[in-house]
Amino acid sequence: MTAAPLDSRPLPTHPHAPASHRVPHGHNRLRAAVRTFAPAVAAFAAARVAGLVVLTLWNGGGFNDLLALLAGYDGAWYLGIAADGYGGPGIGERDLAFFPLYPMLIAGLEPLLPLGARNTALLIGWVAALVAAAGLFALGSHLHDRRVGFALAVLWGCLPHSVVLTMAYTEALFTALAVWALLALLRRNWLTAGVLCLVAGLSRPTATALIGVVGLAGLIAVFRRQDGWRPWAAVVMAPLGWIGYIGWVAVQTGRIDGWFHLQRAGWGSYFDGGRYTLRVAHDLLGKASALNLVVVTLLLFAAATLVVLGLLDRQPWQLVVFGLVMVVMTVGSAGYYHSKGRFLLPAATLLLPLAVVLGRAGRAKAGTVLVALALASAWYGGHLMLIWTYSP
Repeated sequence: MTAAPLDSRPLPTHPHAPASHRVPHGHNRLRAAVRTFAPAVAAFAAARVAGLVVLTLWNGGGFNDLLALLAGYDGAWYLGIAADGYGGPGIGERDLAFFPLYPMLIAGLEPLLPLGARNTALLIGWVAALVAAAGLFALGSHLHDRRVGFALAVLWGCLPHSVVLTMAYTEALFTALAVWALLALLRRNWLTAGVLCLVAGLSRPTATALIGVVGLAGLIAVFRRQDGWRPWAAVVMAPLGWIGYIGWVAVQTGRIDGWFHLQRAGWGSYFDGGRYTLRVAHDLLGKASALNLVVVTLLLFAAATLVVLGLLDRQPWQLVVFGLVMVVMTVGSAGYYHSKGRFLLPAATLLLPLAVVLGRAGRAKAGTVLVALALASAWYGGHLMLIWTYSP
């Protein structure tokens, strides 16, 4: 399906313009935004709350036990960086593999909130997930209609690894920045896209997918002599966050490939063109395996299929390229096969073909599918957190 024409002109504000075309002001603008985004964001939140309820009942502990569980694994590393900075006691340089935006937010907000560091970290992640869901709704509505936007936001909350969106992890934060940056790009709001991309570059190493899309779109606009100096500004700003952190790690480690060296030597993670992923996937298909590894294998196949469907649907190239690069980086990286489903969470735009189908299916059918997916995601999230013995 061809995307709707992009038109960044403001809506008319003449006093005699039809009421549906007037731009609301002040508190009216806020109320209009709440009415617009609330259904999709609330449905997304309901899916994730269902997951937390199942996790709590399965775990058999109280609310504090649930919060401790959600702040474990990589969350412990981010909390350690927020408290002690990089290279804390007994850590060495391994924590330099974790990008700084999330721990900086924890350290900056924790003194302002009466929650403690752990709960502040979780709150940041939860708010980021809601902002990302709102962005997905806006993106789907921009390209198609509100029903597609609704389905896109809720589908993201119903993925097998969506429990991570309620943990002290960075997937929700990066997704929020990436989705709103892509939407700004489609609307040709170059400065917004550039700033969001710059910040996203401080959140996760896979921000390179977003940087490439923003940079390429800006260069195309420059070549076509569109929008004056603003595309140039986006091209310049987009990589600054990512380059800044990689450069800082190079200085700290005394080697220009410092971050990449730490990823390989400290965490066994590096880009090998997909050999590791294909080898593990091939082995899994030939023997009985842990459920999570089978699910991850199916998700990798599904992600590649969704890239092709995006091309067939003639989605904006910015979304297709972003999703494709995210898939290539996930498949092409060695190590942590069990986490590749989580690594794909920020590639939420891949779900657009499925959202279009649900958006056209009617409320009863779409609701039935989404409720079933939410319950399946809730159960699988409990399996990941309590049965699976490694990080999600």
